[in-house]
Amino acid sequence: MTRDNRHGTLLQGLACLLALQLPLVSAQVAGIEKATNDSLLWGPYRPNLYFGVRPRIPKTLMGGLMWTRVEDYTSVQNTFRHTCEQHELDGYGWDEYDVRSGGRQTIHDPANHVDITTEFIKFPGGEHGGSWGVRIKGTPREDASPNTRTTVLWYNTLEGLGSLEVQGADAEETGVEGDVVLKGHTAELGDFEVRVTEGKGDHPVTGHPSYDEKPLDRTLVHSGQVPEEALWQIKAVLFAHLKGQIDALVPKYGEDNPPPPAQIYTIQHAPSRGNIHIFQKVFEGPFEFDVIFSSGSAPAKITSEDLTEQIDSVTSGFSTRFADIFKPKAPFLKERYEEFSKSLFSNLIGGIGYFYGDSRVDRSYDTAYEEDSEGFWEEAAEARGRNQAQFEGPSELYTSIPSRPFFPRGFLWDEGFHLLPVIDWDADLTLDIIKSWFMLMDEDGWIGREQILGAEARSKVPEEFQVQYPHYANPPTLFMVISSFLDKLDALKTDTSNEKLLHEKSYFMQLANREAALQYLRTLYPLLKRHYFWFRKTQAGDIKSYDREAFSTKEGYRWRGRTPQHILTSGLDDYPRAQPPHPGELHVDLISWMGMMTRAIQRIAVYLDEEDDALEFAKYDEAITRNIDDLHWSDKAKTYCDATIDDYEEHSLVCHKGYISLFPFLTGLVDKDSKRLGAILDLIGDEEELWSPYGIRSLSKSDEFYHTAEDYWRSPIWMNMNYLAVANLLNIAQQKGPHQARAKTLYTELRKNLVNTVYESWKETGFAWEQYNPETGKGQRTQHFTGWTSLVVKIMAMPDLSGERVRDEL
Repeated sequence: MTRDNRHGTLLQGLACLLALQLPLVSAQVAGIEKATNDSLLWGPYRPNLYFGVRPRIPKTLMGGLMWTRVEDYTSVQNTFRHTCEQHELDGYGWDEYDVRSGGRQTIHDPANHVDITTEFIKFPGGEHGGSWGVRIKGTPREDASPNTRTTVLWYNTLEGLGSLEVQGADAEETGVEGDVVLKGHTAELGDFEVRVTEGKGDHPVTGHPSYDEKPLDRTLVHSGQVPEEALWQIKAVLFAHLKGQIDALVPKYGEDNPPPPAQIYTIQHAPSRGNIHIFQKVFEGPFEFDVIFSSGSAPAKITSEDLTEQIDSVTSGFSTRFADIFKPKAPFLKERYEEFSKSLFSNLIGGIGYFYGDSRVDRSYDTAYEEDSEGFWEEAAEARGRNQAQFEGPSELYTSIPSRPFFPRGFLWDEGFHLLPVIDWDADLTLDIIKSWFMLMDEDGWIGREQILGAEARSKVPEEFQVQYPHYANPPTLFMVISSFLDKLDALKTDTSNEKLLHEKSYFMQLANREAALQYLRTLYPLLKRHYFWFRKTQAGDIKSYDREAFSTKEGYRWRGRTPQHILTSGLDDYPRAQPPHPGELHVDLISWMGMMTRAIQRIAVYLDEEDDALEFAKYDEAITRNIDDLHWSDKAKTYCDATIDDYEEHSLVCHKGYISLFPFLTGLVDKDSKRLGAILDLIGDEEELWSPYGIRSLSKSDEFYHTAEDYWRSPIWMNMNYLAVANLLNIAQQKGPHQARAKTLYTELRKNLVNTVYESWKETGFAWEQYNPETGKGQRTQHFTGWTSLVVKIMAMPDLSGERVRDEL
């Protein structure tokens, strides 16, 4: 047999072996996907509510909690809690939470003089994603009166096809004594029941004649049928119903003898069939009751005893696992650092939601190819003013969110930062969320930067910000998370310390099974490529027309969607840029993101043996890296700068020292031996420029625009950018090089400053915040911002280098 024949036979054998293995791999992947879907089906996936639960299914069963104090007639409307709102509570959020098993949330409500606890537990089993239960407890606060009265309402709604009916309750009675059972069926959930238990707690006896008609020592149930589009407006539906009750009661007893508040603010007891069911309990003092969902396909119905048994197990299990993965390292070993870290991480994943609905998109003009004349932003503004947006979809998205009260929806560039801690905890969950985002992509490769899906989501967004434009980009941070996944795959080849994590099959199945991991990447890769080349096409900058000197005539980039005062698409909304806007602009942050993105996708191509693609991406990588220096480095300012075209049609740099100046470093494109690195570290550490005792400022203290106008990205400290800084300082500090010692010092101090900034504000206010004041360290802007601010969890878990000796390698 000739060598060629032997080679051909070998190839045929390998092909046959691969053909035999492919069905096995596909079956393994399908098994992993089913297990993931089952364990992630249910959750508190309505993060805009203080507590709301739903499955990851469009048009389905949903539930939620409402409450208010009923001690006077005037405060009820203002203290009725349902949707998360800023500045109405002393603090709320998950103390411990795992998306696969559940956890505990605490809500501190000063106006209603009560603290509410919701303990949500999941029970796997059956063909329809398992069962769940939530224990709802109320504890009067110290300033509460001895007879504090609280009305608590649980509701279930059903969108789409299916049935929902209260069982064993008579509308002729005055309420239900004992448990209330709701029976239902949908195609996706099969048969199920929801049980609202009688619970524990005293009930007010008002002594008013109306009490005989509607005693408060039992559960009132009201069922009804409302238009599907009104189901999410449950509070308005309830208020309209209560008004009808009040209008009937007041004339009956006269204005001189109205029923007391606890009595008058009650629903009509009318249990039946319908798509909306409200359960009301009125308590005096502390209270507790359970809501239990039992799937008909589960081995057994869930009981309150099951819930009691699992609550302690789930919360203690979370603490043990958290200590393994995220336990804070020195100097964060005392005080309440671990409690703080657990709270922020729990609220990050407790903010994961499932969203479904249509969105507003304007495809009527495409300035991605027309922003080539001066004054383009005026034409764009005029086009936006014509408001030719159309509804598209519906679409679905599984994602975490920046803030439950203010930003309860998906933000593309935020999500990459959100998932950096999540992937350390649950790789399969992370990959599922990434896939959900990329499934939103249109045929050109565009993903809307802000996902406002459905009327409920739109109700939280001013109309002028609702429309998405298919030529608007957003930083491609999800590629950072995919790179983190590849890091973990690489580590498994040489490091056995991760074996313990791999035994936790429900969290790391696609890490434990390398073929499954590769199959996931193969499935995602065409979408990643499409998105990458959409960026290269739509956000390309102009180098040739202005005779710029650079290594490459192609690798320059410009954010579309520019106005004189904002580049919202960059994420750094009001950061100072060139004035006036010019079609010849080049943005150093965008070319840096493109460099990060290129390295990530090249690495994936290598993993998947896409050799031609890998070579192509390597060429882009070199050209981008060279062009960052050629087009954006200022020898005079000793920093990276945006570029524009001046009055003489010449290439000109516009330097506003701040986060923009650091972007090549923040995205990992500046290595330990770079001749630019020393100046970058000097800028970071200069107290007259970016350094503060609380973190790195977004804009230099010496810049003319510092603390001006909106002052959104013009001074405050942001945790996402600071996380990138501290992570890259750590990378330099752990390698021998001319700047190792300097990087180590900056890393150690910056890490300590960042953690303490967020920690001290959390201790004082009970919240994480959107940004922090560079002069005081106080949290500001959006409250309960447990999105990328939660990156301090990873920062606390980073190594302590303060005791290590490092010398400069000169």
